[in-house]
Amino acid sequence: MLGALLVLAFLPTFSWAHWSSGPWRTNATYVNDNSSVAADPYVRWDANTAAYWAYSTEGADDGWYYGIYTSPDLSTWSKIPGGAIKNDSANVWAQDWFWAPECYFNEKTGWYFLFHAGRYTEPKLVAENFKYPDFEEASKIGVAVSRSPAGPFVEIADKPIDYYPFDPEYHDINLLMSPPYLVPPASLDIGDTAPLGTYIPSIDPNVFWDDDGSIWLFFSRNAYRNWVWSDEFDRYIEESNIYAVRLDDKWWHDPHARTLPAVHESFRDVHKGQPEGWVDSVNSSYPGPTRKDGSVPVISYKLQPQAWENAHVNDHVASNGTLKNRRWSEGSTTIKRYDSFGQPVYFLTYSANNYESPDYGVGYAYAHSVAGPYYKSGSNPILSQDASRGVYSTGHGSILASSTNPAELYYPHHARPDPSADRYLYTARFSVDPDSLYVGFGADEGDLRLPSGVAPFSISASPLADAGNGTVSWNVSVTAASGAAFDLTSPQNRVWAEVANGSVASVDGSVVTVARAASGSSVKLVYQRARSNATQPWANVVQFQGLGQDEVTVETEVSV
Repeated sequence: MLGALLVLAFLPTFSWAHWSSGPWRTNATYVNDNSSVAADPYVRWDANTAAYWAYSTEGADDGWYYGIYTSPDLSTWSKIPGGAIKNDSANVWAQDWFWAPECYFNEKTGWYFLFHAGRYTEPKLVAENFKYPDFEEASKIGVAVSRSPAGPFVEIADKPIDYYPFDPEYHDINLLMSPPYLVPPASLDIGDTAPLGTYIPSIDPNVFWDDDGSIWLFFSRNAYRNWVWSDEFDRYIEESNIYAVRLDDKWWHDPHARTLPAVHESFRDVHKGQPEGWVDSVNSSYPGPTRKDGSVPVISYKLQPQAWENAHVNDHVASNGTLKNRRWSEGSTTIKRYDSFGQPVYFLTYSANNYESPDYGVGYAYAHSVAGPYYKSGSNPILSQDASRGVYSTGHGSILASSTNPAELYYPHHARPDPSADRYLYTARFSVDPDSLYVGFGADEGDLRLPSGVAPFSISASPLADAGNGTVSWNVSVTAASGAAFDLTSPQNRVWAEVANGSVASVDGSVVTVARAASGSSVKLVYQRARSNATQPWANVVQFQGLGQDEVTVETEVSV
């Protein structure tokens, strides 16, 4: 006969008063595995749903853009069906290259904003933003909104943000080249004959709110059409660099989320009239943009060269002429801290080298002003491939604090288990010391401690309808302290069932089934976490409150 739930997660050995002597602690850990396909992940804690949310370039179902995952603990990720933006939405402005989504929540208005990159391919739209209808790789930044972190997100408008970044001092080398634009001029003298001025294609948005209320957009100047002469290598190298620009704040305070973000007036059309003789369009069929907005260079090889960023400057020869010689700086995230003297320090992490390459890695820079100048750390790269443990292409992550401790930081990012594999979601501890201008990562292999605020765990079981096949079943639920449930099909965790009389129990995710022949016996259900040790791959989860207190296993019992 099917029995009722006997015991919950905490056995009544002690009174609650006895336990209330400190924060909850647990032996539960996680292992960075390959269970969640994700690229360019942005992760945030969402108080409304009491869970972590991840947004990814990859991982969406067919018919959607951007994968979405949710987790109680930054490790057991559950995929949200569909994705962030449905690709048949009437106002999806971009035509391809849906990259690098980041989600921000406004507590006052209740709106979630999804910034993302996209590319135009239709010549007229390309010309409206970049002057030339055949502008190579015409990427821009758009914003979609939702009332839920799970989406669906809908574009605010059928166009990207109101921003036309322009570089009046750049000699547009592409105008001297022929498709597929692989071979630049052989000398600086020839390159300097190219016309001045070009619009800047942009990807990888990251929005930063400063203490004074100003809102800043950091983005990567897409490498295309940014050929930079290198005296070091005696040739042109195509680069992506990181820029910053201040945004207005009307969009953020709009209670209806119908206002498209726009560049702040201090950056609007600052290059008007430059360069001399500039013509806005190539012909009357393709009217080009008339504004020439500004930006602040933040990260580039020219500003501060570092050798680790040169992994692909010889790719043209190495690929038998099929690739360009390039450098990348992309995927930035900015945070702010104060040193012991009360001076602000802005830390910016960024990724360099080709994302497809094992050499993809993470560096950082620091500044005393949000607009810089930023100085790259001499310790770069601070996160990079490690072939000895099968981790490659580490990079393009985001920084967030645990749900209960603002000082406990993490860096979710993507990596590959081998150079040719997909990108997956990994998480490493992240530390910042503003006095020493230091940024570092904790281990991202082995058994890694869960973030603060996950414990105490709760476990419960409810009977399922009798299937009439000689078995009884229960649906088991395990939740974090926040109330968010764990996906028990995730390889990071499981429920282990033990039947007192030696009968066999089967476990399928959250469903535990026992033969009715075991009638009268009890079944102990224990929550376990995966471990990196192949000889002991699972460990019972225990927890306690306050040092010196007895550990209690996260378990419950049901009767058959």
